[in-house]
Amino acid sequence: QVQLVESGGGLVQAGGSLRLSCAASGSTSMTSTVTWYRQSPGKQRELVASITSADSTSYADSVRGRFIISRDNAKKMVYLQMNSLKLEDTAVYYCCYRPGSYEYWGQGTQVTVSS
Repeated sequence: QVQLVESGGGLVQAGGSLRLSCAASGSTSMTSTVTWYRQSPGKQRELVASITSADSTSYADSVRGRFIISRDNAKKMVYLQMNSLKLEDTAVYYCCYRPGSYEYWGQGTQVTVSS
């Protein structure tokens, strides 16, 4: 079994930065694709950023140039560095790990951006 735990969320002023972490535990190497999603009240879940086993990254247009996804396989960690935060970045952020046909989700971490 694999467990994912997100952390690093909080309250930040617009223009500020936060770094989210996604930690894996259990029977996994955490080397397959990991994706960060977010969801705000009343909105559909949105893909934010993804990193593959080859460290290839992709981003939603809304965060490209502001967010950076990275990983530390030795620590079984994936990070999301969020810079120049905007009010519209307010959401619960989830990490999702997909090794093969399986899919694992964390419980989410709240990010609130204030004006």
